[in-house]
Formats: sequence, C-alpha cells, structure tokens
Amino acid sequence: MSNLTKRDIVVHLSNETGMTQQEILNIVQRLLNHIMENLSKGQNVELRNFGVFEVKLRKARVGRNPNRPESDVPIPPRAVVKFKAGKEMKAKVIALSENLAASRQ
Repeated sequence: MSNLTKRDIVVHLSNETGMTQQEILNIVQRLLNHIMENLSKGQNVELRNFGVFEVKLRKARVGRNPNRPESDVPIPPRAVVKFKAGKEMKAKVIALSENLAASRQ
C-alpha cells in the first residue's frame, strides 16, 4: 500500500468533477489552511463521520538522553494535535484489519 498524497487527491477530484487540477488544488489548500488556522487558535475541528482534530496540552515532563541516561532533560509543556476517528472511519479500518487478518491465514 502506498501513501495518499495531496496530489493524488487533486487528480482524483479533478477527474471526478471535471474541474481543472489548479482549481481543485486551490480548494484543497484553502481547506487545509482553514483547518490549520483554527487548530492554531486552539479550536477543535470536527468533520462528521470522518473524525475530530483536537488540540491537547501535553504536561511538562522529564526526559532522558539514551546516550547519557544519568542526565535529566526537562521537556516543557506544549500543545499537540490529536486525531480521533469518526464512526464510519473506525468501521472501515476495523473491516480492513479483519480482511488483512483473514488473508494472512
């Protein structure tokens, strides 16, 4: 399985809709920019049946350098983006894992 890229999405949507790839690229990029903008403001982005992007604050913690484990390194708190899959996506991914398990037997 290969990765799906923004380019793949643009080409697929262009073929489906008949719009030019440049028009689709502008739409996709605007969508991604809007999602990033809202996440950077601390807002969650909920896409029904797809999933939710949430901004969570990681607590400060102590890390260790594996090359020098005797020295502690303080890691400050920071905001991170988490993704929680929606019901439909979860169901499709679970079906995929069942299909993969069945094909390996």
